[in-house]
Formats: sequence, C-alpha cells, structure tokens
Amino acid sequence: MKRCVVGIRRPGDPESPSGKDAPTVWFPSMATMAAVLSEDNQALLRLIRDRHPKSLTALAELTGRQVPNLSRSLRMMEGYGLVALKKNVREIEPVALATSFKILID
Repeated sequence: MKRCVVGIRRPGDPESPSGKDAPTVWFPSMATMAAVLSEDNQALLRLIRDRHPKSLTALAELTGRQVPNLSRSLRMMEGYGLVALKKNVREIEPVALATSFKILID
C-alpha cells in the first residue's frame, strides 16, 4: 500500500502544486474528504488490505454490512483512486490502493 497525499481543490482554484508532496487525490471540499476518509471507511480499507477478501460477499461477511451498502462505499472510494474493484468471472474483488493518508491544508 502506498501513502496517499490528499488535497482540497475547489472549482476555479489555480493550478495544482507539483513536487514530492503534491496531492495525488483531490477532494472538492473538506466535508467530502471527511465523508470519504471517515473512520469507518479507513477501517474498511485496512480490513481489505489485511484480509484480502476475494469478493464483496466475503467482505460483507467480514464486516457485517450488506453487499449493496459496501458496493456504494467502495464505488465512491474507487472514484477517488483509493480502491480498485477487480472484476473476476462472477465476483468483484476489492483491492485497497491506499491505507495511509497525508492531508495537506493550505
């Protein structure tokens, strides 16, 4: 897992900073970032990293959550590049791409 550098970029903001600590994931607001990186979602990412579930059904059994609920959360995190959802023949395997975050606030 890599450490993910997170930033806030509102529509109309100037160009993104570059360099070693340049954000790799951008959120439109602090509220969105807080929702996506909630304690529950961070715990979910760690569980995926540690247990390597082979399907959403297996992940649902590990978490006690319903598959549709997990699917919504994972698709949202996939949109920000935090999770990959690998499609196998009949299953979708979640893969955590980041579990450690550095948040830059200007």
